[in-house]
Amino acid sequence: MSSTLKETVGRYGIWSVGLRSEDPSRRGELAEATAELEQLGYGAVWLGGSSAARNAVPLIEATSRIAVGTSIQSIWQYSAAESAASFAELEQAHPGRFLLGLGVAHAKNTAEYRRPYSALVAHLDALDTAGVPAGRRLLAALGPRTIELARDRAAGSIPYLVTPEHTAQSRELLGETPLLAPELKVVLETDPTRARALARETLSPYLALPNYTANFLRNGFTESDIADGGSDRLVDAVFAWGEESQIRARIDAFLTAGADHVALQIVDGNAREDLPRESWRRLASLLA
Repeated sequence: MSSTLKETVGRYGIWSVGLRSEDPSRRGELAEATAELEQLGYGAVWLGGSSAARNAVPLIEATSRIAVGTSIQSIWQYSAAESAASFAELEQAHPGRFLLGLGVAHAKNTAEYRRPYSALVAHLDALDTAGVPAGRRLLAALGPRTIELARDRAAGSIPYLVTPEHTAQSRELLGETPLLAPELKVVLETDPTRARALARETLSPYLALPNYTANFLRNGFTESDIADGGSDRLVDAVFAWGEESQIRARIDAFLTAGADHVALQIVDGNAREDLPRESWRRLASLLA
């Protein structure tokens, strides 16, 4: 992968479920919010949930520079042929603006879930055949084999719910060139009790998903860390909270560990479909 992709996405992006809304009445709101994110200096928007190219269209049409990626598109929900066709259409209209982030999702939520690594390899084979370039696709890679696949068959890795330590391990496996863009949740709250309560409210559902819990256990956490909504140790590892200087330091820890870009998700206790625009502004200010 050339340095161009790293330059395109920059150091910081926004991860959001709300920006992937398919409600036609919200199209203007989404466009306006994304245009502001571009003006604030963010380099990328990452669309949460099993998003697709169609979710990126209104955001790309409303902006001139910011990259828009799926984080992630489930390989079980969209066939390689569907992905390739929508990629080609968007690429023709807006060259270089869309990134196809792929993942295997979770067995709990996917009836078709079988042999996820083999299925991901087969999906990449089909994307190759259909003409989707490896340099424009990214993998949500947690375990070593998938990280190596992101190195060999994609432009890099966009792991979700990870730590700086996992980031350092990913960088070692990826090597210097591929993009490494972990997601990090941010709670703009200084009170420890309130901050950790908001964090656990978001974290708890993920602790029922073996892909994440296995990764935590593989990276030095214990069964007690992942019980009861997550220990303070776990919460503090996967969330940035506190004074602005503490939040900035936590974000910087991922960059120091080897991340090229950090996808920042605001956690504020509101619905994930909301657009926390004031928080995005505050975050941009502390990153300036």
